[in-house]
Amino acid sequence: MQVEQVDFVAIPTQDLDRAIAFYRDVIELPQSPHATNEFEAGNVTLAIWKPEDLGYEFKDNGQGDVALRVPDVAAARAELEGKGIEFVGETLDTGVCQMAFFADPDGNSLTLHRRYRPREVGHGES
Repeated sequence: MQVEQVDFVAIPTQDLDRAIAFYRDVIELPQSPHATNEFEAGNVTLAIWKPEDLGYEFKDNGQGDVALRVPDVAAARAELEGKGIEFVGETLDTGVCQMAFFADPDGNSLTLHRRYRPREVGHGES
């Protein structure tokens, strides 16, 4: 099997209207013109869905977070904090990237991320 790319990531919610407002108005992702519950995040679509509508029990994504690449983690964090978003811990600098962790209103983990060192070819990354 050959995977060409990831087309979308499903984000579960208990309140579709609240989640749509969060991703549209707080995170400010462009909303798809084709589906009000889909948001474009550069190379991947975030598809907001309500598990109960398909007979599944709601569970947040736990620690399986979505990393949102931003130009400046500190500036993006300050902007979201100004909108009332609470972050978990301090911004982490790994020596390769910076990350700041928070959650959407349903408890789904999200990360602000910026890699500042190039990937090393030959170590499982390209």
